[in-house]
Amino acid sequence: MTRKYDFLVIGGGIAGISFALKAAKHGTVALLCKTTLSESNTSYAQGGIASVMYAPDSFEKHIEDTLISGDGHCNLATVEKVIHEAPTQIDELLNWGVNFDKNEEGLFDLHREGGHSEHRILHHKDNTGYEIQESLIRQVKAHTEIEVFEHFFAIELLTQHHLGQVVTRQTPNIECYGAYALNQRSNHIHTFLSKITLLATGGIGGVYCTTTNPEIATGDGIAMVHRARGIVNDMEFVQFHPTALYHPGEKPTFLITEAIRGYGAVLRTLDGKQFMQKYDERGSLAPRDIVARAIDNEMKLRGCDFVYLDVTKMDAEETKQHFPNIYKKCLELGIDITKDYIPVTPTQHYLCGGIWVDLNGQSSINRLYAAGECSCTGLHGANRLASNSLIEAIVFADAAVKDAIKKIHSLKYNDKIPDWNDEGTSLPEEMVLITQSFKEVEQIMSAYVGIVRSNLRLHRALNRLEILYRETEHLFDKSVVSREICELRNVISVAYLIIKQALLRKESRGLHYTVDYPAPMRNEN
Repeated sequence: MTRKYDFLVIGGGIAGISFALKAAKHGTVALLCKTTLSESNTSYAQGGIASVMYAPDSFEKHIEDTLISGDGHCNLATVEKVIHEAPTQIDELLNWGVNFDKNEEGLFDLHREGGHSEHRILHHKDNTGYEIQESLIRQVKAHTEIEVFEHFFAIELLTQHHLGQVVTRQTPNIECYGAYALNQRSNHIHTFLSKITLLATGGIGGVYCTTTNPEIATGDGIAMVHRARGIVNDMEFVQFHPTALYHPGEKPTFLITEAIRGYGAVLRTLDGKQFMQKYDERGSLAPRDIVARAIDNEMKLRGCDFVYLDVTKMDAEETKQHFPNIYKKCLELGIDITKDYIPVTPTQHYLCGGIWVDLNGQSSINRLYAAGECSCTGLHGANRLASNSLIEAIVFADAAVKDAIKKIHSLKYNDKIPDWNDEGTSLPEEMVLITQSFKEVEQIMSAYVGIVRSNLRLHRALNRLEILYRETEHLFDKSVVSREICELRNVISVAYLIIKQALLRKESRGLHYTVDYPAPMRNEN
């Protein structure tokens, strides 16, 4: 079945939905969700969204904090764009019904997180992402020009390749005409033709054994662009959140927001000693890469699997009020955070790299835009500053809409795209191979491509991954398409990109720390 829309949006988080809401004023919109509208990386974002709101904060301070955290690898034009446009996009969220917490004076109750020099994090309790997601969903459901397709899994981007042309990374003017997508309820593959396509497919947490990302985060957009011969950058910069709740076997791992350290919590070893001052003068409020490496180092020195986060010195009732979900979650495990230390460990959390885009959110493939975690805008550089991700997503979704509507009326559908061809394929008899291969990718990446790396470990990971790649491509070619086999292909592609780009970086910078090119753990900025 072939469907035609002016705009095709793949992904239903803050980037995808905000783009859809604005694009709907200029044409028809198809919004594809891998599962449901409620399931996205945005929903899991606890901490908040960063924006300069009041003095003594300023754009200059937010810019400086972002550049310092990015360790010399940020795109200055992008940083200035996002931070200057942030307040306007906050107003958009307020107009869409997002409810940020306020203090007794009626001003926004701003938090401060690691790497920030001022209080500038807007939040809703400790479930800000969920509040934003639900508010946006209400807006989508009121729109007649947006057609939502839940349980539709995007398989492949449509380019000249599907017209029989040979497409390489050197091919000029590669164009995107839409995507093939699997209806998971009927197992039919639909052809979505579009004039403009936006990828907002979120993160890559499924590549690792433990992650704060939902299970749907398997790097689908990045893998599709890689296969379509688009540019993917900075994949080596994988952010491990320093403080995920240590509860073996749980996936996604429950995040203990960085805002709790901004609130006053401190990190301690298992014998109760503070240790962050050894690594950075900012202590527990140092940027995430420094805190994650420090915790990793302490765990290795002591042979333990976690450290403690201590918030017991703060007012108990105030702690419960600010962090009700963390309090409730820990209490379910017998931990009263107002009295007990919280066991925490670093866990994969965010990807700073992804699909290369310009200041308009346009990828290297014509008619294809990307926004949110799947994109690489240059804002985060080598290490994302806390709570900069949600604001980046909505700013670049806005930029993409503004650029796309300038072109939409001059673009046409490509009606020559054929339907998906599954001739000669059959249901895979060895589903267990897919499940086992997925686990092997997670184990390879967690063991060899984690917080601290080396060329030896990276080459070992690459060698093992190449075997899985060949096996999986052979299985894909002879199998009826399923979400499981497609996700496996995608995590293998993403893992490959992380390893290859990590091997190309002959230095330690930001989130990429290698013992072959060591750098001081202490941040001298």
